[in-house]
Amino acid sequence: MTDSIHIEELELRAHIGVPEEERAMPQRLTATLVLEPKRGFGELGDDLVNAVDYFAVCQAVKDLVAERPCRLVETLAEEIAGLLLACFRVSAVEVEIRKYVLPDTKYVAVRVRRGA
Repeated sequence: MTDSIHIEELELRAHIGVPEEERAMPQRLTATLVLEPKRGFGELGDDLVNAVDYFAVCQAVKDLVAERPCRLVETLAEEIAGLLLACFRVSAVEVEIRKYVLPDTKYVAVRVRRGA
């Protein structure tokens, strides 16, 4: 089994949606991230320098979402996955984005899994 870091339901505010009116105001999204570090946990030597800094991961995702309006939640999930693979020592990521927009549903979600 591969070691992994799980970040559950990170709260995000995004300008997202197909109609321009929907993108006009930021709306609530949540992201669940699963990160597979390049180093196993047994190799970290109890030193953050060797680990994936999950605080920095959360901040990078929040910054990306705040700066980048998207029409499609699928596009946003792809961009988050690309950012995590490019900027952090991870060999694979899974990104699930939940959008709370449709009546009569708890949420709509998309999920991508990408590897380096």
